[in-house]
Amino acid sequence: MREKTPVHCPSSKCTREFKSRILGASASCGLGAPLQIRAVHTDVTNVPDFTADRADSTKSPTSRSADSDVQRKMFSYTMMFGKFPLGDCSGAVVATTAAKYTVKSFVMPLGPTAKTLAEASTEVNLSAIPEGKNLVLKWRNKPLFVRHRTAEEISRERAVPLSSLRDPERDEDRVQQDKWLICVGICTHLGCVPIANAGEYPGGFFCPCHGSHFDASGRIRKGPAPTNMEVPEYKFIDENNVIVG
Repeated sequence: MREKTPVHCPSSKCTREFKSRILGASASCGLGAPLQIRAVHTDVTNVPDFTADRADSTKSPTSRSADSDVQRKMFSYTMMFGKFPLGDCSGAVVATTAAKYTVKSFVMPLGPTAKTLAEASTEVNLSAIPEGKNLVLKWRNKPLFVRHRTAEEISRERAVPLSSLRDPERDEDRVQQDKWLICVGICTHLGCVPIANAGEYPGGFFCPCHGSHFDASGRIRKGPAPTNMEVPEYKFIDENNVIVG
């Protein structure tokens, strides 16, 4: 076996290399990149002072936090369970929560019942809807479409043969006045809300969820929707006003 040649390292040289590496000299690391090593941080002189944010009972370095533990926690307990009716701000959390449930328990029952909301009616002013435009409003928590149809749309929908419709229904049976289409704005496929004046049929509706197309009479013409859009009960008060529901 080949003998290794001993390496002579004078003690003074080793000491100089050790001091230079420990006290800030450059040392190679990785692919020859320099690495700065600092053993002493004498340039940091401004120590953060949080005295202003500390409680008075804990500012003294000789005091124990256990001696003032009850006093410091008393403030939190007072805010949670203090005497709010006396006029101070204590007990705000509990009082607010109690007020919430008081409103829900006593005030909410005074409102209309679900049956009343289901039977509610809405009056619509038709004079504000230009020809060829739609009005979308909320009725019984559902979107309601009111369209002012043009003469071209009326004649086009009247000329559609019933044999070409998935859910055969005459246009005359879906409207009370030729120029006004009133229907529930919900797609009969999965309950999405169609977009007015969109799709392949002029003046109709398009559901972007799954591609259902309805014409200007609210009838399904293309896509997965099985039936036409629902026409609610309504009656005309006069030429410009109608009550839906």
